[in-house]
Formats: sequence, structure tokens, C-alpha cells
Amino acid sequence: HPYIYRTHDAGKTWQKIVSGIAENEPVNTVREDPERKGLLLAGTERTVYISFDDGDHWQSLRLNLPATSIRDLVIHHDDIVVGTHGRSFWILDNVTPLRQLNPQVAVSDVHLFTPQLTYRMRRNNNTDTPLPPEEPAGQNPPAGAMLDYYLRSAASAPVVLEISDEAGKLVRRFWSADKPEPVNEKELVVPAYWVRPPQLPSAEPGMHRFVWDLHYPPPDSLEHEYPISAIYRDTPRYPLGPAVLPGKYTATLMVGGTSYTAPLILKMDPRVKTTISGLQQQFDLEMKITDAMRTDYAAVQQVRSVRTQLKDLAAKAAKGTLAQTISNLDKKLAELEGKNGGFGAQFLSTPEGRSLVRLNSGLNSLLGVVDSADTAPTTQAISTFAEVQQALDQQLSNWQEIKTKDIVATNSELRKAGLSPINVESRTGGAK
Repeated sequence: HPYIYRTHDAGKTWQKIVSGIAENEPVNTVREDPERKGLLLAGTERTVYISFDDGDHWQSLRLNLPATSIRDLVIHHDDIVVGTHGRSFWILDNVTPLRQLNPQVAVSDVHLFTPQLTYRMRRNNNTDTPLPPEEPAGQNPPAGAMLDYYLRSAASAPVVLEISDEAGKLVRRFWSADKPEPVNEKELVVPAYWVRPPQLPSAEPGMHRFVWDLHYPPPDSLEHEYPISAIYRDTPRYPLGPAVLPGKYTATLMVGGTSYTAPLILKMDPRVKTTISGLQQQFDLEMKITDAMRTDYAAVQQVRSVRTQLKDLAAKAAKGTLAQTISNLDKKLAELEGKNGGFGAQFLSTPEGRSLVRLNSGLNSLLGVVDSADTAPTTQAISTFAEVQQALDQQLSNWQEIKTKDIVATNSELRKAGLSPINVESRTGGAK
């Protein structure tokens, strides 16, 4: 039988408090949460129980814990750690929502819990081949800020989660109705079980935990990869956006036209000794790189769209001056677009090395270099970006000249021939 006794008068009188615990589960350990008075945890011969009212009532906190003898448990910061008999250690990460749960929250239609103090840490620094999925291994806590919310019933419209900085500027927005880009397993060069599934807020009833990776939106890159620092079903696609700086943020949950806010405090990994000034320099350069990649990417998509149209027009145009004009324009655009290649010996030193595609690839590589450690960027990285930005500005100027001169002239010939003019603003829908 379970036995737990409570005293409120230094041991003069005792009260048995086991309501809710099964009759065939002896109790091995009882702990009180150091943060919230009256929040108790009990480990029995079968599982873990929790009480929100100083032991007057208990309910199971088993979740995915196997039925096993709980010999001891501790509350370490925001986590519950249990030691079992023969089933190893188990950890329940981040119990701050349990500390905030009260009768008012329990009867609310929607509630956004205040997130725990979050540390900005690198998700994984492993540079060796990751463990195969059949290898027994523990699971790390989620990498990022855990945003917990409750919906009494299914939302009638998409649920939106936003994170804004201290100045109120939007950092990231997530929609439950987002349509993530599907993963084409045939194009993967890594096992499909590495890939992290899409992370979307849920609009279904119940408790939900959304993990924000503490990054701005990813840049518009023409190349993507999955790092060797892989974790089973939790490996993000690179490149990532710039990591946010330590500081004060606000999480906003929007459900059914009503907004709910909660403060989010981010601190730096205490092992990192870089000054906030150094981190700010790194952040500023990464933001400049991602902005340049976005501008470059937009130009690439326009150029590819025009070249697709030129291919169709070439098939319709009769041999002669118009066909030659189309061919000449396509050659000029092909040189402007270029091909993949990264840095390399020709990067920035030849027309091919300064093409829009090559610049996007080079910026992607540079972003990886700048983000390789939590430290201020090197002078070489800063000067390299200045050179790439200068090359990009020149190519954008070339593209603008082609649009205002070559394409205008070609469209004039196309209209005379009774063919549709080139639409510069149309998109090819190429993969990012």
C-alpha cells in the first residue's frame, strides 16, 4: 500500500495523503518543487505521481515512462530526473508549465505559458559520423526556446506564433497552416531518418510545445545540405538564419483573433566568453550576408524566368534577326546567371566567378564561416564580404541595364513579330 504522511506543525500531527495513488503501489520517494510551494512529486514501485495541492490529490505523471520501480527522483532546475530499478535514468525536460498550472489556467480557453529562461547554445558540435538509429542513446533536450500553450478546443482559424525583440521588431513568425517544402528523399545525400520533420504550431485541442531554434528565417540559398552533426529525426537543413542575440524577447500566440503574450529571456551559453559587442558584430555581418543572399536569389529567379521564356520564344521565332536577338540575349543572361561552384580559384576573379549563382554560393559558404563559432568575425571574413557585396552590386547593375535596354529592345521586336513580350516579374518556381 502507498504511505505518504504530511505535517504542517513541525511533526506534532500527521495526515496521510495518498488520494489518487493506486493501492498496490508502495511509495519510495517524495519531493517538493523548490520553485512552487505545494507542488509535490512521488515515485512509487510503478511510476511517478504529481500533486498540485500539497498532496491532497495525486495524479499520474507517467507519460512515456515504462512501468518500473522509481527508487529516487530529484528536481534539477526545471527538469525532473528519476532513477529507476533496471530501467536507467529518465528526465522530463522543462516542467515550468506545471509550475504555472492553476485553476484559472485549467478553465481557460487559451493559455500561453511563460517560457523558461533559455540559453543560446549550439545544437551539436559533433564532427564524426552520427550514431545509427538502432544504437541505444539518450535524447538531448530540445535545442531552442520551448513555447508551451494550451487550447481547450480546436482553433477555427490558423494558429500563429510570433517572436519579437525588445524593440518590438518581428524576428520570426510561424503559422499552423504553413505548407512546408516537401523533402525529396531521392535528392538527399544523407539518410532520410536524419531529417527534422517540419516544425509547425498545432491548432488541435490540448497541450502543445513548439520549439523555436533561436534563429532568424533561413536565407534564400540556391544550395542546401544536412550537417554531419546529425541527430536522428532532428537534423535541420542548412543554411540556418542568423542566431538571435541574448536579450529580452516577446512570444505572441494568436488564436481566433485574440493575442496572448509572454516574455522570453535569452542568455548566452555561459561557456562562451565572447563579449556582447563581439556577438553583435557577428550578428550584424550575418544579417548583411543573408540580405545579400536574398537580393541575389531574387535576381537569379528573374533571370531564370526570362531564360525560360526565351527558350519558348526561340521555338516560335523564325530564323533571322529576331532569332539572333533572342540567342544573343540568352547568352548574355547565361553569363550573368552562371553555375554553382562556391569559392574556388575562380571566385570573383573571372566573369564566371562573379556570376549571380556563384555569388549566392560564395555568400552561403561565407555565412557558414562566420557562424562557425560564437565569436566576432575575422577581418578576412569582413573584407571578403565587402568584395562579394561589390561584385553583387555590379551584377545587379548589369541586370538592371539588361532589363531597361536589351529586354525592352527585344520586346519591341517580339511585338512586331506578333509574339508575347518577355515578362521580367514572372517566376520559374525553382527550388531554393
